[in-house]
Amino acid sequence: MTDLKVHSKRNCFFLDPEMMRRIQQETAVTARLDPGTNIIKIRSGAFNYRHGSGITGEPIVLLWIYGGKVMNKKTNVEVGATWSTLNGYDDALTLEVSEPATLCAFFFDTYLEDNDGEVLLSVVRI
Repeated sequence: MTDLKVHSKRNCFFLDPEMMRRIQQETAVTARLDPGTNIIKIRSGAFNYRHGSGITGEPIVLLWIYGGKVMNKKTNVEVGATWSTLNGYDDALTLEVSEPATLCAFFFDTYLEDNDGEVLLSVVRI
């Protein structure tokens, strides 16, 4: 077994305010999350960073939630902002939203020119 200790400062890739603004306003697609239980899932699609290679894309997406109080039901900790990912069609993020928040969905990559595909997210408030 291998243990990895991930330090909150030494192992943190810092996103400065300008990078966050670009994610929130220029890169991500966004949706308002209203109070209540919100379930976010990948409904269809895939992200492929090797267009034309014959390699199948992955159903993955990065999520940034901010601007209101939310609780990820997997951590049971209420926060004012949080990161998450969805990995596959069976993965779901269940958020208890106590104050309206903004959901941002996007991908990270180092070379945009060969990217292909898209994912369709569903956001259901129950």
